[in-house]
Order: sequence, then structure tokens, then C-alpha cells
Amino acid sequence: MDTGLKDRVAIVAASSQGIGKATALAFAAESAHLAICARQKEPLEAVAREASERFGVKTFTAAFDVSNDAAVRSFAQDAHHHFGRLDVCVTNAGGPPAKPFLSTTMDEWERAWQLNLRSIVSFAQAVLPFMQQQKWGRIVTLTSYTVKQPVPELVLSNSIRAGVMGLVRSLAGQFGPDGITVNNVGPGFTATDRSREIIEKRAAAKGITFEEAERAMAQEIPIGRMATPEEVAAAIVWLASVPAASVTGQTLLVDGGSYRGL
Repeated sequence: MDTGLKDRVAIVAASSQGIGKATALAFAAESAHLAICARQKEPLEAVAREASERFGVKTFTAAFDVSNDAAVRSFAQDAHHHFGRLDVCVTNAGGPPAKPFLSTTMDEWERAWQLNLRSIVSFAQAVLPFMQQQKWGRIVTLTSYTVKQPVPELVLSNSIRAGVMGLVRSLAGQFGPDGITVNNVGPGFTATDRSREIIEKRAAAKGITFEEAERAMAQEIPIGRMATPEEVAAAIVWLASVPAASVTGQTLLVDGGSYRGL
């Protein structure tokens, strides 16, 4: 399938590792140029070098925390100035800590809101005017399948990320006439450090080994294993593609069939 992404420009947040890194490289494989950001400069620049060397694309990098509204806006403006266009924006941020409700603090709730909802608002406000000017754009938010099926240890994520679905629906309706689609991807358990944290907590709570907890988690997933970051990235790239122009306001789960609802 021709994605139509050649020479377009994709912003990918939190792209120094995990799903973000896989997504950046997946766009580069489609010959899209990259504007990527993360908190740590060195691993981010390593991803940029890999994308350039493997796929011959141009890159623009900036190291900052996506909860910083001013930094997000400055990054988007600088990326647009650098490339002359912004076509795709993939929002992404580390998930809040996995812990039971009565162990959470108000500071953790505030941090979760800043990282996992407010940062998306910041990115959307920064990139949408550029997309409107060119009458084409794609915004893809990255959350979790917990927006459909809450996970007991992830009360912060269950709560804050559900709000992203409302934002996605709202933006899809408002900016569809401008040729802009807005969608959400909700990964299930994926082979990343985030899933490892959850497995470790489950193992400790049940008094079993990490390997036993990992096998038990795999048994909960119909395909019998966790997804890979590259599989999640493939879904994101498809939603950002030209052929996906009629798909907007949706949440696409990449969870191996873990969500049991209709």
C-alpha cells in the first residue's frame, strides 16, 4: 500500500525509545521527514541518526518535557520553520505510575493530567493552524487500551486517558472540513518498560516470580503474547496515511484481542 507519506513531515513525541521510537522509524521507512522530541537528548539524537542513515530522511530534534506548554509550541513552530510544513503529529508521553487508588497522591494526579491530556491539547493547538493552512493533516494520539477496558493497577491512566477520547471526537468533528483527521491508538500490553513495571508489581503482589507473572499476563491475551512496538507503530502510520482519509474520531486498539467488549 502506498501511504502517501513520502516527503511529508511527521512530529513524533517521546520518540527516544519504545513505541515512540518504533513510530518515528516507521514514518522514516515511508520516506517521511521527522520532527522528534523526548526528554533525553542523546538517545533522541541516536534515533535521528538511525532514521537518516537507514532511510535518508531529514530530521529535526529537540529535548524537552511535553508537559511544558511553551516548549511544545516552540518546538512545533521551529519544526515548521525548519521544514516549511507539518503534516502529521503523533502525541505520546510516558504513562503515570501503576498503583492502587488510595496510594495515589494529588501531585501524581496533576502530573498525569499534564502529561497525558494537557500535552495533547498543547500539541493540537500548536499544529492545527499549520494543518488548516495546507488543508491536510493527521493527528494521532497514543494512549492505552485502558480507555476501553480499565486495568486495576492503572487508575491514573484509566481516568485521565479516557478524556483523550472526548478530545479526539471533538477535534475530528471540528477540523474534518479542513482535511484533518484525528484518531487515537490504544495499545494493550506491549513489550516495553511500561509493561515490565506492571508485571513486576503483579509478581510482587502475588508472591510469584517475574516469569510466572509474565506467562499469566500472556494467557490473558487472545494472541498469547504482548504486541511489539513495531506493530503499534504500523497502526499509527496507517491512520496517518492518505488512504485512511475517511477514518477520523476513532480509537483503534492494538491489544491482541484483550478488550472483550463489542
